Amino acid sequence: MLSPHISFEHLKKAHWTLGQTENAKMVVEFVQASMNDHDYERVLNTFGDQPYKQHNRSMKDGITGVVGALEGLTKKFPEFSYDVKHVYVDGDYVTLHSHATMKVKHRGNDKQGFNIVDTWKVEDGKLVEHWDAVQALSFPMRIYSLLTGGAIRNSNGVF
Repeated sequence: MLSPHISFEHLKKAHWTLGQTENAKMVVEFVQASMNDHDYERVLNTFGDQPYKQHNRSMKDGITGVVGALEGLTKKFPEFSYDVKHVYVDGDYVTLHSHATMKVKHRGNDKQGFNIVDTWKVEDGKLVEHWDAVQALSFPMRIYSLLTGGAIRNSNGVF
């Protein structure tokens, strides 16, 4: 199965500073490696040895928390992927607006999967904090969200 590729060149904005561009590029690299390539060894080797505060209550803190959650998800849904539609940068904050799907046949169908807005805080070239908002687009994904969204794995709060 060919994993989707996020084209950073098509997403970057001319008005970004060099620092903002580097921050956005790092976030896109993280998302490509984790959400599309499912290359968790690369994610841990590249981003794993840094503090990382998670505001998605269903994930543990740290990059290891992200990897653990994604490993479980991709065991159930090995075709899971992120199609990044927009990237926004505001200082140290990088926001991605994406369409996540569980099956290859659902890619590009905005009635399937999830509408997701993720925001990362970047400090000194490192991902240090993450927030997200997830909207299930189809009935089966709404049910899946209800069944899997109850466990709270960190005490950081959503804001």
